[in-house]
Amino acid sequence: LPSIVAVSKTFPMSEILPLINHGHIDFGENKVQESVEKWTSIKNDFNHIKLHMVGKLQTNKVKYVVPLFDYIHSLDNLKLAEKISNEQTKKKKKLKIFIQVNIGDEPQKSGVSVDQVENFYVKCTQELDLDIIGIMCLPPKNQNVENYFFEMKSLSKKINVQQLSMGMSDDYLKAAINGSTYLRIGTKIFGNRN
Repeated sequence: LPSIVAVSKTFPMSEILPLINHGHIDFGENKVQESVEKWTSIKNDFNHIKLHMVGKLQTNKVKYVVPLFDYIHSLDNLKLAEKISNEQTKKKKKLKIFIQVNIGDEPQKSGVSVDQVENFYVKCTQELDLDIIGIMCLPPKNQNVENYFFEMKSLSKKINVQQLSMGMSDDYLKAAINGSTYLRIGTKIFGNRN
């Protein structure tokens, strides 16, 4: 069964604690500053919690992400990969990382293009010593998402990674059927954001 990453961005800790107390482990955030303020002491108190960076990550924020987070779902370029590699060496900590794939080849979206994923994976794992566990996508809206999920599954086999981060509140069932191992769900758990 896929793991559920409860995407808690913009929600206060008072709304997240019931899930923590219920035993939920995986939480997702997309703003570094908010995460540091919200999670630093909580993660000291509940050290089994896994924190997932699910939003776009700027290189200048990596130094805050490595100590606090356990997973990065949004590695989308070489400069960022190099920065993560350097910070991990400094902090003596390795995160589990997904390569973000621009599966719909959309100019407005981040991500590595499908034909570049294999080379990028090799560079990250062999030259930069990153622990790339899988690939992530944000498929195009209003299209048949299953085709994109299927393509992601084939791509994961091609580069031989086990994990697939795909599926959000509106398409998680289709993602799960198509082999997703991490579903990033916010609205369906916490309700609509303001």
